[in-house]
Amino acid sequence: MSDPLGSALAETLRELRAARGLTGAALAERAGVSRGMVSRIERGDVQPTAVLLGRLSAALGITLSELIARAEHEDRRLARVADQPVWTDPETGYRRRALSPRSGGAMELVEVELPPGARVAYPADAYALRHHQIWVLRGALSFREGSVEHTLEAGDCLELGAPAPCVYRNRTDGECRYLVAVSRRHP
Repeated sequence: MSDPLGSALAETLRELRAARGLTGAALAERAGVSRGMVSRIERGDVQPTAVLLGRLSAALGITLSELIARAEHEDRRLARVADQPVWTDPETGYRRRALSPRSGGAMELVEVELPPGARVAYPADAYALRHHQIWVLRGALSFREGSVEHTLEAGDCLELGAPAPCVYRNRTDGECRYLVAVSRRHP
């Protein structure tokens, strides 16, 4: 991987897997991906997609925001725009900016830019540990939550229900920009 964040993600995934006492095969099984793919990601041979990172982070019991922040090795109270980690999905062009100063705290904010025609899906496990709200800033977002389809326009805000497989889709010919607010679920 030529991208410094991509290399840091590979190392962070490898460290988190080992810290949880998981083999590559066990992580692959939990995430529903091949063992070979986990190995290639951990070696830095491939840049994983947003969907794949979502599955891996859920299998490790953390959010995608936490995974990216750990890869950035950041622990701060102020996140200036120039210092906010940005990650772009190589498959869809989905661009994700971690706005919150700290990951893993009581609340996290993430700004997403979803290109025209892009589609990103996450398994229910990605939503098991956190409450999510989506606020559309610009454009329109089609959001499928389990069997329910929501059409969100600029200014609309949706609170997600019980964990379910979800699909973010931009069915328009313009970019969709939205904010995701994530907070911990209480047991």
